[in-house]
Amino acid sequence: MSSPAVTPRRRRSMTGPFVLIVVGMLFLFGNLHLISWGRLGYLFAHYWPLLLIVWGVIKLVEHQRAKQQGLAAPGIGAGGVFLLMVLIVAGLTASQVSRVNWDELGRQIDVGDNDIPFFGSVHTYDDLPQLTQVLPAGGSVKIVNDRGAVNVSLSNDDQIRVSEQKRIRAESQQDADKWNQQTKPQISVNGNLVTINANTRGAGDHGVTVDLDVAIPRKASVTISSQRGDVHVMGRDGTVEVSNQHGEVSVDDVKGDVTLNMDRSSARVSQVSGDVAIQGRSNDVSLSEVKGAAHLNGEFMESVKLSKIGKTVSFKSSRTDLELAKLDGDLDLDSGDLRANDMAGPVRLITRSKDVNLLGVAGDARIQDENSSVELHLKSAGNVQVDNRNGDITVGVPDKLGFKLDARARGGEVQSDFSEVKINNDDREGSASGTVGNGAVRLVLNSEHGTVTIRRASLAPPTPPEPPALPGGGKVPHPPRPPKVPPHGDAAEPTEN
Repeated sequence: MSSPAVTPRRRRSMTGPFVLIVVGMLFLFGNLHLISWGRLGYLFAHYWPLLLIVWGVIKLVEHQRAKQQGLAAPGIGAGGVFLLMVLIVAGLTASQVSRVNWDELGRQIDVGDNDIPFFGSVHTYDDLPQLTQVLPAGGSVKIVNDRGAVNVSLSNDDQIRVSEQKRIRAESQQDADKWNQQTKPQISVNGNLVTINANTRGAGDHGVTVDLDVAIPRKASVTISSQRGDVHVMGRDGTVEVSNQHGEVSVDDVKGDVTLNMDRSSARVSQVSGDVAIQGRSNDVSLSEVKGAAHLNGEFMESVKLSKIGKTVSFKSSRTDLELAKLDGDLDLDSGDLRANDMAGPVRLITRSKDVNLLGVAGDARIQDENSSVELHLKSAGNVQVDNRNGDITVGVPDKLGFKLDARARGGEVQSDFSEVKINNDDREGSASGTVGNGAVRLVLNSEHGTVTIRRASLAPPTPPEPPALPGGGKVPHPPRPPKVPPHGDAAEPTEN
């Protein structure tokens, strides 16, 4: 009787112990701070395929040795297959993550230095020595700061003084001290241009934030390039130009021109003798007491407030194109409303899905809107044309102002407080024409699917009062308006102004 076949004994695999040794050594090096966790992550993201190669070499060696000894070669097994899948998925994920520009992503989502605690702790340096530099005759100053705030104040002499407060995110005090030494601010002079560089990148791509306080003689012009930090400039006789990302820009008391290039930033500008130009993509914008012109061009995501602009005001965005000769009062614009008072024409406005309320218009006015209402109150003589689709038109005219009217409301009707106007309303449309007084100005009003109303100025509704102040400086909000429903199935409008 023949004996049963003997199954060759299977040789044990070395892969499991190898993996445990490697993982254990990595955690040991990390805990002993022989290598940073960030460095370990970088090495794994770039060199993880080497683990597959080593694993394959081990399996090949095991197969050859088992064959020589007449034993069955060890297989991978279910656990090995699972570990292999985890390694590949983790490696591919780490490789993709390593390609992300985390500094730029932080600026995009506005993450602060203290918002990611597991990337190390913050080390603060606020007793750093002050730097000084004499401003050349007729000189100007350029300030560059990739990460941190910039505060420009007045110097009482011809010296430029630079102070800094620094925050460094690092896993150890030793790393923070080293990066502090490598990121000292730099001052260079080229002709009559003095350049101040915060040098946040001097230590490479580490979490270094530098807030600069720069005192400059008043006569010098200033150019500032700032990312992810606030900018404040006060007291300049020369021009001011600021480029800012993800911050708040404040400019006060400037006798020259002011130019702001914004990227998801907010701006507040006041007491400027020259012109103000703002362009780019902004959040809140506030301009007040500007003796020159104000030019705003870009996308404004929240609100725009203008007050007392001495010369031309121009505003251009994807939804609104506005121009007027002068603003003696206030203008408030957001995603759903445009309200202004005491302005000089010619006024030209093209917008959509925005309620328009203009009080105290002096001079000519040309307005085009849709999907919202238009209300216009004249202060003095000027020719007016208003075209509105899917919305009402209301025009207030002073008692002593003569005008010649030509009004038409397709799919609506015309109403008038002036008996001299001849009105004809039927089922399809309303119309009105006639001359009041000397007919000095011409009113042309056209509405589709809305009502046209001509009122005497004395019957016009008063300007809504400001809500009362609350303790702490707040105000009682106005009651919310009912939501607009675009007629005829129009799609909702974007939020840009």
